[in-house]
Amino acid sequence: MPGVTDTARPTSRDVARAAGVSQATVSLVLGGKSRGRVSDRTAEAVRAAAQAIGYRPNLAARNLRLGRTRTALLVVPVLTNEYFARVYTGAARVAAEHEFGVVLYPSPDGIGPARDPFGSARASIDGVIASSMAADALDAIGGGDLPLVMLDSDPGEASAAATVNFDIADGMRQVARHLLGLGHRRFTHLASAVDTWTFQVRADALAATLAGAEGARLHTERSAHSVGDARLAAEIALSRPGPRPTALICDDDILAAGACKAARRLGLRVPGDVSVTGFDDLALATAVEPELTTVRLPADEIGGRGMAALLAVLDGRPADRGDLPVELVVRGSTAPPPK
Repeated sequence: MPGVTDTARPTSRDVARAAGVSQATVSLVLGGKSRGRVSDRTAEAVRAAAQAIGYRPNLAARNLRLGRTRTALLVVPVLTNEYFARVYTGAARVAAEHEFGVVLYPSPDGIGPARDPFGSARASIDGVIASSMAADALDAIGGGDLPLVMLDSDPGEASAAATVNFDIADGMRQVARHLLGLGHRRFTHLASAVDTWTFQVRADALAATLAGAEGARLHTERSAHSVGDARLAAEIALSRPGPRPTALICDDDILAAGACKAARRLGLRVPGDVSVTGFDDLALATAVEPELTTVRLPADEIGGRGMAALLAVLDGRPADRGDLPVELVVRGSTAPPPK
């Protein structure tokens, strides 16, 4: 390319010369601000020229001009859950497309108040994405000064600049209708003991759906999020006086795995004696035997949508609205109730 040597680092002037445009046009295109101001053909020519000569923008200088770090903080309740790893993967993918970085931060106290990991987050990051966290648990991070995008959280949260949710209620309705269609009428909801919006939505949707089914009865048993705690809770549910439930509806796949263990310890067959359903469709869902009927949540997609929403907020644009659809995946852990 003219004007470029093998040893010199290409500049925006070199890109402009190679593409036959002005430096201002190069700045608009490579700065992501060309829409409506530069034709698609010209923008593509600029990007092709930049790639051909090996141009890389000076991010440090650009960030200094914009007053940004081009870094987002993703806060999750726990790092060991596969679901949150997938949320991070989706957020990091979209961030990389826009030359942003994502710092993953598991709250030391789970869903409780998160501590500022930087000492002064406002000086270190441009915004916060919080997955399955309460907004008031994030007060120490940013103090309300940083843009906050909430994932799988109360859409009425006033402190959030945007929220991105799954259609959680529809997922639980799909589970209930599937089991009702198989003929089940005695249910236990193995519910999360964690008091958050997403689990309350599941409980409300389940109760409302079963309330409209003749003869349906629902009992709730709460459990902490571990296979061992879920096993104990399910053993209690399956051993209560009176007719045994024919279906255990669990708030996530971890609880469902515990429910399957409880059934086996009590000498019951899944699904011959009791059906079990999960939620999330983690790898665990196909690791247990029989494989779990569960609701698939596209966690990587909600992570990507969350990062896109934060970028929109930072640019002063409205974030995309609308809940992400979910899908019931029917596998071997559900069947008609025993006669």
